[in-house]
Amino acid sequence: MALMFLNGGAMRGGPLHHLLDGAPLVSQTRTAPKYRFYSVDGRCPALVPVAHGGAAIAGELYDVELDVLRDRLLPAEPPELELGVIELADGGSSFAMLLRRPLTSHVPLIDITDQGKWVS
Repeated sequence: MALMFLNGGAMRGGPLHHLLDGAPLVSQTRTAPKYRFYSVDGRCPALVPVAHGGAAIAGELYDVELDVLRDRLLPAEPPELELGVIELADGGSSFAMLLRRPLTSHVPLIDITDQGKWVS
């Protein structure tokens, strides 16, 4: 099992939540205030770690089986995102989807950090 921070379509009520295959919700939480938050072409959110000017971003923490992560969640992610490890507000760590660097596509990115969460 692996802790996975979700802040987009796989959260409760989202169109991709079924991909979690019943993984239990551990908590509603926030990241440490070390991230900028972007809308990727209006399709999905992406976290970007920063040294300065970051904010705490809201999301849900799930305990996901590694095979579910490998076989269901990751294949559904857009190519602009990649799996990474983030710091949570409580100082712990979890997996999360980060904006791929260097970004290889030319999709529009809109900084939505001030929203503090994904609003689809």
